[in-house]
Amino acid sequence: MSDEAIRQVLGLLYQDDTLRVLSALALERGPEESGLDQDAMLLALNRLERGGLAVQDGEGGWRLRRERFRELLHASAPPPEPVSAEEKVLRAFLVDGRLRAIPTKRDKQLIVLNYIAQVFEPGVRYPEKAVNVALRAFHDDYAALRRYLVDDGMLTRENNVYWRSGGSVVT
Repeated sequence: MSDEAIRQVLGLLYQDDTLRVLSALALERGPEESGLDQDAMLLALNRLERGGLAVQDGEGGWRLRRERFRELLHASAPPPEPVSAEEKVLRAFLVDGRLRAIPTKRDKQLIVLNYIAQVFEPGVRYPEKAVNVALRAFHDDYAALRRYLVDDGMLTRENNVYWRSGGSVVT
């Protein structure tokens, strides 16, 4: 399907007479409900049929071909970009940068914790209060996140001071 087919349909939707007939069909009324005179209505139906938006049913009536919109949508959509397994997990658990829930499955939990660990700069020491503020941005149970990060070796704690000691390094 080409861009020309998409332009053709958009052109049909731009014209008042074809839009009125299309609206009547979409509301499952006859095209005569469009308010157009017979000649204008038949011309509009002809154009809608050529554009693939209207078809005659077996009884001489007309119906909207709704699937045409889906065909055009799929024809114009770029192919989806490949998504890594990590990205799928992050999309599933993070909404607008916040965790919907802390994953219970270990492999998913490690992916999310690694993502969260990225907010801490390697080599920088953070007081517990600063760690709590950073983790609260991800989830209200910041204490659980802090504990998981320490238990999994992504943060190290000594005398209420934390530093990043694990997780991947993004360059």
